[in-house]
Amino acid sequence: MNIISSAFQDGKSIPTQYAYHGVDGGKNISLPFTWSAVPGNAKSLALSIVDPHPVAKYWVHWFVINIPTDTTGLAEGASGKSMPQGAKELLNTYGTLGYGGPEPPKGSGAHPYVCTLFALNVERIDLKEKTSLAEFDAALLGKIIATAKVTGMYER
Repeated sequence: MNIISSAFQDGKSIPTQYAYHGVDGGKNISLPFTWSAVPGNAKSLALSIVDPHPVAKYWVHWFVINIPTDTTGLAEGASGKSMPQGAKELLNTYGTLGYGGPEPPKGSGAHPYVCTLFALNVERIDLKEKTSLAEFDAALLGKIIATAKVTGMYER
């Protein structure tokens, strides 16, 4: 399975328009993704964007669950507007529903934004909108068929 973003290359910088509102020039536009080679036995997909930087402490920027397997990506700015039928966005660590872009503290160095696509062996996962990373991981445990990752960097 593969995942890419037309907004950045793996290991390279995420452009500022995708950053959170607190960043000068940040418009909090959700990142675009396309994916391929989803296993044929997958019944749904899930997506997470997490910043594991020591300062961020695994800050959740986006959780999407119950993405249909015939979906091949998410368009730029899809969060809250044009998500696939049946997909559910959860709260991010900012406390807002859907995508919350990068906003690392100034001077804390480059932060990695790890974007992970999960192919699952279940049609849906039932999670509350307010779900922690630990709860998300626990809900996926034993259900993951394949994963794909792409990492973008952001620094202020």
